[in-house]
Amino acid sequence: MHHVLCGLAANTSLPSQLIDRLIAVADADIAADLVRRADLTRAQAAALASRVEESAVPLAYAGLLTADDVDPATRPDAALALLAERAGRVEWTRAFAEDPVVERREKLAACPGLPPDVVEILATDPDVRVVAELASWTSPETAVGLAGHPHAEVRRALAANEATPPAVLAALLTGEGLPPARLCLVCARERIPFTHDPHCPRLDCDLPPGASCDGSHESSTHETQRMALLNPTTPTEAVPDFAEHPSVLLRWALAGRRDLPPEVCARLACDPNPGVRADLAENPAIDDVVTRVLAGDREHEVRRRLAHNPLVPLEVLIDLARATRIGATLLPRIARASSDEVVGLAASPDPAARLLVAQRRDLSSVVREALAADTDAKVAKSVAPHPGLPEGMLRAMLERHGPRVAAQVAANPDATSALLETLTRHQAPARKALRAIAAHPNASVPALLACLADARARPVAARHAALPPSVAEKLLTDADWRVVEAAAANPSLPEDVMSALIPRPRSRGTA
Repeated sequence: MHHVLCGLAANTSLPSQLIDRLIAVADADIAADLVRRADLTRAQAAALASRVEESAVPLAYAGLLTADDVDPATRPDAALALLAERAGRVEWTRAFAEDPVVERREKLAACPGLPPDVVEILATDPDVRVVAELASWTSPETAVGLAGHPHAEVRRALAANEATPPAVLAALLTGEGLPPARLCLVCARERIPFTHDPHCPRLDCDLPPGASCDGSHESSTHETQRMALLNPTTPTEAVPDFAEHPSVLLRWALAGRRDLPPEVCARLACDPNPGVRADLAENPAIDDVVTRVLAGDREHEVRRRLAHNPLVPLEVLIDLARATRIGATLLPRIARASSDEVVGLAASPDPAARLLVAQRRDLSSVVREALAADTDAKVAKSVAPHPGLPEGMLRAMLERHGPRVAAQVAANPDATSALLETLTRHQAPARKALRAIAAHPNASVPALLACLADARARPVAARHAALPPSVAEKLLTDADWRVVEAAAANPSLPEDVMSALIPRPRSRGTA
């Protein structure tokens, strides 16, 4: 019954009066589906929050609860969710700033639009977690004031905040112009020198694995530098010296920056770590010289990531596609290809070039149909889901390439009911094709019944609106709970069946 009720909670055809009844018997699992309903009224949201306390927070984030519905004294988490959405009351912020529960002050510190007096209180909080959370989200003005904070964890949080002024970020990266930090997460609780065991057996320990301090707060300083390098507002002129830094993590953070000068890119292209080179390969900041160096990289992942660079030259991309497993995806450079380039790729004698352009879904009918008739199964498979292909071409594609293109043909939005039925009658139909058919809006009853015979397609078909109500009703007792839940969510279920599935709350005094 539990899976039935969860399915009903997600059923788009569930009438409002049955939603009310379901709320009256809901538990946390049922409530999780109810809060995602687009038709939930404010009154129903308030009733659900009263019934299942855990639902109040997602309901507040969804805008279904207002400040009038929430008492911060009894529902502090929901009140903080409203403050996070700028829907709470100003007076709540002052109360939470003095709350004895650290986690609540920490959540408050992440809320936007806090009054200046509340920000001031949080900036001097005795728990560094609260100040660090404030530093992660605060305004440029407050960031300047926190830059010299004695605790290194606050500085690390500031380094990740894109609102932190560039001059402060440069100082956090280089250490110049700031007083030394006096504390870090390690030396604040352990005798130094100390290095945290990555396999620490202490259950109450929350130090990061490998965190260390010998008095210089080295692991916190390292993480502050990494955050500053990842921060796009850190000034470009402050970062070049990190291209040969001994820390691979800092070089890795540097490699993804979109403002790298050519000489820094050239140095990183020779980095001994393939992860650094892979991030650099996808970076639009690299020039043609670095691009061609990376195109010949021995690591597959470097070449694959280079193929995803939006500025990679077309001829380089074709070479990469010929020798690198890129996957069935529309690459950024192909997405921005001109109409002349698209025509040229589609007419190329190289199947790798045709395969690239077959992923576009805005092709002209001439190009689209030429690719659909391609003798290369991979090309045909890529273009098969393209909308606008006539049924005759889809059938010809099936006849030519068989099971290799069946799932993609089934995924074509214009596939007709008759074509989908034909696919289910294929000898040993592809399981991926059955799942695509089960989800297709044009799937007919015979096609859906065939899909029910496949274990992985069965839950998908059980939810399809075209499934006969009598069949959906039988599936409510299926041995697979996923099928049961999907059948209960089927919008074709009659209202009287849905009503019968929801137990009525016991009246007071009922034994």
